[in-house]
Amino acid sequence: MIDTQIQDTLQKLHGIFQEMDSVLVAFSGGIDSTLVLKVAHDVLGNRAAAVTAVSPTVASSELESCRRIALEIGAPHHVIASKAMDRPEFYQNGPRRCYTCKEELYSNGTRLAGELGLRWLANGTQKDDLKDFRPGLEAAKAFGVRSPLAEAGLGKTGIRRLSRSLGLAEWDKPADACLSSRVPFGTWITVERLGRIEQAEEILKKEGFRQVRVRDHGDVARIELRPEDFNRLIDRTLRENVVTAIQKTGFRYVTMDLRGYRPGSLNPEPPT
Repeated sequence: MIDTQIQDTLQKLHGIFQEMDSVLVAFSGGIDSTLVLKVAHDVLGNRAAAVTAVSPTVASSELESCRRIALEIGAPHHVIASKAMDRPEFYQNGPRRCYTCKEELYSNGTRLAGELGLRWLANGTQKDDLKDFRPGLEAAKAFGVRSPLAEAGLGKTGIRRLSRSLGLAEWDKPADACLSSRVPFGTWITVERLGRIEQAEEILKKEGFRQVRVRDHGDVARIELRPEDFNRLIDRTLRENVVTAIQKTGFRYVTMDLRGYRPGSLNPEPPT
């Protein structure tokens, strides 16, 4: 059952996609872009397609998730290679790294949309994202990318409610971001560094931890979990197994951040 408020928002989304007429969705497999793809496909059928950019910054499990979700929705799914890591603006990892990555995605996505005869490129940006430090939003604006969720006034809570009402299995999927977001600004991003981050996070996920970040501080792996998961990791046997496994990925020390999981914990501090 969809309540009146959610029904009204869904109708807004329908109207946005009807006006767009055709769309290519920049699809990461997260709940935001999944909802965009689902509603776009419901409204437009095969005039809505998905595109996922792959590079070492994307965990292999996330690409497989993208393929599965697009198949379940029934939307055509295209995979393109991103060369953002070849650019110094990206691998030198300054505060505007995200702009470089999104510029690459939207440039290739715009080209692909034209080849497919699709009028618009859209992303999963939602209302709450507009308050965060996200240089990639500038790239979206530069390429004329649409953000249907933000246009409809949807934030994270409304997105989860609407996604659940539409039967999307990913409605409560933990938030994720590219692996490079685990590396402090100013520390160069390498394929090897991204690989050990991915391996370390997979170790924790296989132990049943859903919301996970492993921040890479050179020799130190700083684990962020939800505070309610702290006690599990402190269990002696599990803790020792996790530490040993993560050290095998290349880290010397393994720590747990007592502040817990925080989106964008490596972002620049706002001015005071």
